[in-house]
Amino acid sequence: MTTVLRTEGVDFVRDGNHILHDVTLTVRAGEHWALLGPNGAGKSTLLKLLGAIAHPTRGVVEVLGHRLGRVDMRELRSHVGHVDPRGGPRSPLTVREVVLTGLTNTAEWVPRWSPTAEQVAEADRLIDVLGLADRRAATWPVLSQGERGRTLIARALMPRPRLVLLDEPATGLDVGGRERLLERIDVLQRGHPELASVLVTHHLEELPTGTTHAVLLREGRVLAAGAVADVLTGDLVGKCFDHPLRLDRVDGRWSVRAG
Repeated sequence: MTTVLRTEGVDFVRDGNHILHDVTLTVRAGEHWALLGPNGAGKSTLLKLLGAIAHPTRGVVEVLGHRLGRVDMRELRSHVGHVDPRGGPRSPLTVREVVLTGLTNTAEWVPRWSPTAEQVAEADRLIDVLGLADRRAATWPVLSQGERGRTLIARALMPRPRLVLLDEPATGLDVGGRERLLERIDVLQRGHPELASVLVTHHLEELPTGTTHAVLLREGRVLAAGAVADVLTGDLVGKCFDHPLRLDRVDGRWSVRAG
């Protein structure tokens, strides 16, 4: 399978603080990774490197076959779907308009720009896939947190990226909103077999059933990385979060309790 992301021996130092230490990771087409770890483990920093938002202090980061430091970062970012549920437009754009801004890689509607009929049709298709067909004309301020998250996922998919990065997409959702989001992520992954994704979370209960791989970060170091069956064990996750834990998996979903 094609390599979509690769890091080798990556360190990241900011203001004298060593945030990441010797991180090596490979993500291939069709793989769906969970990035897990306690607060301060370096998850957000690693996601910025994978999304071509920051450069490593040392080591190699390759995104979509391009090595950071040898490529136009802005151009590269336009080929990566980055979903941050805390983001979004400031103006009252409709769901359809927000999704279409994925083509211009802007938070707001670009003046004097008009999408083609084919682009509007693709936006509507993604809106349907994300379960928002009846909210197509709803404006951003009236959307629930869950609807906003699903809108931003549809937006990230508009440029047809090979990679999607999801930064705690279930943040702020109630149980119903979380389940609707995860159901739609599962549908999306099944419908785009070549798409690779990395999802950051603190909670195993927030992982979609299609998760194939996982990486555990603790104090900026990779504690374990690989297939979910090998990585998401009570022993390893307990070490990562410094607490004895017991994991169960039923119908592809995880639950956690004290061991």
